[in-house]
This record gives sequence, C-alpha cells and structure tokens, in this order.
Amino acid sequence: MIAGAGGNIGVQIGVDGVVLVDSGAAAASDRVLAAIKKLTDLPVRYIINTGSDADHVAGNGNLAKAGLTIFTNAIGNAGLAGAMTNNGAAAILAHESILRRMSAPTGKPALFPAEALPTEAFQRNRWYIRMNDEPIEVLVQPAAHSDSDSFVFFRKSDVVAAGDVLDTTKFPVIDVARGGSVQGEIDALNKLIELAIPPGPFIYEGIGTYVMPGHGRVCEQLDVVDYRDMVLIVRDVIQDMIHRGMTLDQIKEASPAKAYETEYGTQPGSTNAFVESIYKSLTSKK
Repeated sequence: MIAGAGGNIGVQIGVDGVVLVDSGAAAASDRVLAAIKKLTDLPVRYIINTGSDADHVAGNGNLAKAGLTIFTNAIGNAGLAGAMTNNGAAAILAHESILRRMSAPTGKPALFPAEALPTEAFQRNRWYIRMNDEPIEVLVQPAAHSDSDSFVFFRKSDVVAAGDVLDTTKFPVIDVARGGSVQGEIDALNKLIELAIPPGPFIYEGIGTYVMPGHGRVCEQLDVVDYRDMVLIVRDVIQDMIHRGMTLDQIKEASPAKAYETEYGTQPGSTNAFVESIYKSLTSKK
C-alpha cells in the first residue's frame, strides 16, 4: 500500500508487471512513480479504480502513460494493439458507473482529462482478470459511499481494497447527492466482512485477510465489524429521532454520533456531514 498520495494506492507486483488499485491525486504522480520504482523496474500494466473521487483517480493518466499495455509484440512494442489501447499505455479498468461519473455530461466540461478516463469499462456487478498468477475480482457496491464504488479482491494474496466505503480516518462520507445511501454503505460493509477472514484458530502469519481502506491504516475483519457496527448504531439512533419528529437541526444538537467522535470525528465538519447524510438518506423519497 502506498499512502500519502491522496487515497491509498494498492500495488501488486509479479512476472506480468504491476497492477495498481487507484492512482491518487495528479499532483502526487511523480512521488507515486518513484515509490513504485523502489519496489520494481517492471511496468504498470493495469490501474483498477474503486471510485470516481479525484483523490483516487486524478493520477490515472500520469501513471498509465508511465506504464505499458499488456498487448505488446515480440520486441516489446505496443504495435497496433497498443495504439488501440491508449497509445500503448497501461489499461485503466473500472465499472461503467465510474466512467459515467468521470465523463462530461452533455454540454458541460469534463471533470477529468480524457487520458484519465477508464479505457476498459464493464457493466456487470462482478468483473475479473488474472494477473501475476492471481485471480483479481472487481466487485461493485451500489449506492454506498456513492453510486460508483467497487472493491478489488486479490484472492491469492488475501487482500481486499475497499476504496472510500471504508475510511479509518473519519466517519464514512455518504454522498447522497451522488447516489450514496446509509443502507448501501451498511450493505457494502457487510459484504466486506463476508469477504474478509480472520486468522484463527491457527495463526500462521499476518492478521488474516488484509483490508486496505480508501484512507488510513490497513485493517483486519474485526476492524471492519467495528466500523459497520458504528454506522448501524448511529443510523438506528437517528432513525429513532426521526420517528419522534425531531428536525435535522435538533438531531445535530442531540449529537447522535458523540460516542464515536474522538475516533472518527476529529476532522472539522465530518460529524455533522455524517449525521446529515444519514438523515437525508433516511428521509429521502424512494
């Protein structure tokens, strides 16, 4: 995991080259490439995006251009296949919901340059490839942090990259305006718990399944359980307050997330944003 470049970046290295999960902020691309160079001289082959937020995808173009498509000929040139895949650069893989969020709406400027957009987009809720002798699954989580979230599961390595569904540095950001919902967040965290396996009863090495959050430290299954329980408890408290006829301002004043603020509410505004997103999610018309 490479941290400090915006969102966390996953790095898988093997004989086929390098597979990245997310690319960080554009301004950090040189530092990310330098960090990868310390690990291997092999080229980046794939970048797999977990979401459409700039701190996870803005570096796509820079890192892809520094990589090399898997479609190379015998002397290492990208050739015709390379010309058809972003001029020989590494492929950028994502669910079509991420491509839609990153693309320009009709008549409006694009949020990202064309070189940062996914070059391979899929529509199914599960996609898979095999790289470096490892099956890699991309599992779409609808309506969680937003309407464009995915997990990336490295099955042989027993590592899951969770994107911004899991953030150990603050309360989850549930972007209701972009299709997120508190129930979708809970469902996604439950799926993450289902994917992760603890180390017992015989602890051979490590902590079981490693879970890489969108921001913050590497986690194990129990950390995800604690995070899910926090969201569930705060959701239920706010739901009860809504049933009692309390307004959003009254709910904020009552501090329904107070028990968790010392751990997840240290960033200014994050607690109010979390409470408000749950309120809007619970009161929005279906």
